[in-house]
Amino acid sequence: MDASILHLEEIRKSYYLGRQELPVLKGISLDIFSNEYVAMMGPSGSGKSTLMNILGCLDSPTSGKYILNGRDVSRMPDDELAGVRNKEIGFVFQQFNLLPRLTAAENVALPLIYSGISKKDRTERAAIVLEKVKLTDRMHHKPNELSGGQCQRVAIARALVNNPAIILADEPTGNLDSKTSYEIMDILGKIHADGNTIILVTHEEDISKYALRVVRLRDGMVESDVKNDHPTRITIPV
Repeated sequence: MDASILHLEEIRKSYYLGRQELPVLKGISLDIFSNEYVAMMGPSGSGKSTLMNILGCLDSPTSGKYILNGRDVSRMPDDELAGVRNKEIGFVFQQFNLLPRLTAAENVALPLIYSGISKKDRTERAAIVLEKVKLTDRMHHKPNELSGGQCQRVAIARALVNNPAIILADEPTGNLDSKTSYEIMDILGKIHADGNTIILVTHEEDISKYALRVVRLRDGMVESDVKNDHPTRITIPV
């Protein structure tokens, strides 16, 4: 297997209440390779959200090393981190995080503004990724005119618009019914088949079974890291 796209070495993260140290991550070492599909699981308080924030360059570790695509991002200043984040990583959140006054296409194009892409190119690229998630007919609708599943598809299209190598999906089916959850997992499966690396945080066992590898956290440490040789195939209920 090639060099890892993400390399974590003894990652620790603590928060402080006055002088009291609250350790959340307690020495996590992990490698994730290009085009892997990894589910991160763990009970509340296990550190999975904190780890996800570090993986996504939304937060920095207290100590340890994080190499992303060959670059050490663990000590990078915030402005450089923001650039790495926008270029290398696409985010999908449970709450969608769409701007209510913008259309689906405008929401999708947002990351391209920060990349300095012209309006014409932004519009074209937004249309291409909205077609990928089968939302061409809803591209001019605002979030309040879309269903929950359609909003999540807009969020996935926004995550894809910068052609990132890595998609981080944080509980992407958490607010959706079963049928819509299957549809979202089907889209993520196709994105993985297209060559993206997917890291999925979920507390749902049935959702984790779509991944090819499951990493479980407990008390800020890796409890287990196993391959899934028989991932779930999509069968969308009628």
